[in-house]
Amino acid sequence: MKLAVTPLFAALVIALLFSAGYASAEDAKGQPNIILIMSDDMGFSDIGCYGSEIKTPTLDGLAKEGLRFTQFYNSARCCPTRASLLSGMYPHQAGVGLMTGNSGNLPGYKGELGRDVMCIAETLGTAGYRSYMAGKWHVTRFTSPNGPKDNWPLQRGFEKYYGTITGAGSFFDPATLCRDNTYITPVNDPKYKPKTYYYTDAISDNAVTFLAEHEKETPKKPFFLYVAYTTAHWPMHALPHDIAKYKGKYDGGFAPIRQKRYERLLEMGLIDESTKMSPQADDWANVKDKPWEARNMEVYATMIDSMDQGIGRIVAEVKRQGKGDNTLIMFLQDNGGCAEGYGRYAPRNGYKTDYKPLGPNDFQTKIWPPMQTRDGRPLKHGPGVMAGPEDTFIGYGRGWANVSNTPFREYKHWAHEGGISTPLVVHWPAGIDKELNGKLEKQPTHIIDIMATCADVAGIKQYPKKFGENDIQPLEGVSLRPTFSGKALERKDALYFEHHLNSAIRDGDWKLVCKGQLGREAKMHAWELYDMSKDRSELNNLADKHPEKVKELAAKWEAWAKRAKVKPWPYKTEGDK
Repeated sequence: MKLAVTPLFAALVIALLFSAGYASAEDAKGQPNIILIMSDDMGFSDIGCYGSEIKTPTLDGLAKEGLRFTQFYNSARCCPTRASLLSGMYPHQAGVGLMTGNSGNLPGYKGELGRDVMCIAETLGTAGYRSYMAGKWHVTRFTSPNGPKDNWPLQRGFEKYYGTITGAGSFFDPATLCRDNTYITPVNDPKYKPKTYYYTDAISDNAVTFLAEHEKETPKKPFFLYVAYTTAHWPMHALPHDIAKYKGKYDGGFAPIRQKRYERLLEMGLIDESTKMSPQADDWANVKDKPWEARNMEVYATMIDSMDQGIGRIVAEVKRQGKGDNTLIMFLQDNGGCAEGYGRYAPRNGYKTDYKPLGPNDFQTKIWPPMQTRDGRPLKHGPGVMAGPEDTFIGYGRGWANVSNTPFREYKHWAHEGGISTPLVVHWPAGIDKELNGKLEKQPTHIIDIMATCADVAGIKQYPKKFGENDIQPLEGVSLRPTFSGKALERKDALYFEHHLNSAIRDGDWKLVCKGQLGREAKMHAWELYDMSKDRSELNNLADKHPEKVKELAAKWEAWAKRAKVKPWPYKTEGDK
């Protein structure tokens, strides 16, 4: 029988762990506050300090006074990455190998964060931290508004929460919007009533409120704040005054923006001259509705700009409290740019016309069309419907995703560099050697390392082996703290990836990678081999030249897949009947 971990029970466990020596009173004196910021569906080159033309002065400033990681990896898609981020484990070990559906009741595919892993808020709670979250959760199965809430943020160590339980949806009327354990709507929330509701701003503003409340309630305690934006996930929604800033910016199409980003990446040293540009995905000359296509990217850029403005307000609040020097801030993304074409085609049978306005207590239940606005209008999509307003629903598509992922191949879902490469900006004036400010960290690193890093800086000397009545798996990641003083990491194993059979292993400079195919013929395609020191764009497949290396790395990946609950698969594949 498993004991339910209620907030009261968790608090008692935390007190016991604290007294047992997981974090001493002496450790607490120098504990930094921690802010972890994650964006959604953005590519490697989408922020200014990673080569973009998009205005991100806050993130650029944090990078200038901190570190940028050039080879940091995520898990290729939203749910798996978030599960890894929160647990310090590979996604299958955390129970979220695919999405938030139970796939065959297999250990690696239960669709929610397991109880044999600790959530980062639970871990930091053992060191005396108070934890808050604003934004996208997306690591639990969602059934209905009356369904179970045992795996929601407050039941996983957070004390205050504002955000959405599922992923995606309207930025003007998000589905599964909650405050703490209670469903709310943008219009019936008693604590947050902006003149114009926009989810990115709501996440930022509530994060600022949590920081201000912490300062009033427990100013001497360290805090952990997890800010999980849905920017820049489809649909492309933004506010008109911000969109105007990017008017005409993308009229020249894909290639010029991509080339300029590539040149800036080279100039900044984020890639070296051996990293060539991957093939162009789409030809602007063949685009039929260029103003519409350009508008999609204008809105995408605006969404990122708006997020950076919100991060600016969060940073400003930390500085207002005089805590800027000893606050560790980390920014990263959940996967590469998204080539999914949701909303890029008009409906065959027109739009529904019988929608009725939603009342203040009526919940938005849809995250993609056919769906309605709160005042009863259908969300329109397809060429000619200009992205941005609340009654539109469009994704920016493959051509612009290819730009976002400059200079790499592939997109969200894939284990090639375009799918798994993310910026990681780390800022901590009291904890990063000043001579490293603005410098680059080029060691390969992974989303599994975030938990270990936070536990390390929090002073947790022994990671818990048990929490409540549950045995806890040992961490997979390593602390990034040595890089804050220019030292090598103490990693003892390769880095691994799998999502929808898209698989990879990164071992030193070698990367073995393959694509997956689902459906009736579920199978892994042939392994490709790349020397990442010379070919990070994965253009020169060396598998035929080094069959022994392919065999060696494939065997390591296979052993990991069995150990890390990737196998058994939730689907039958060739070779795994």
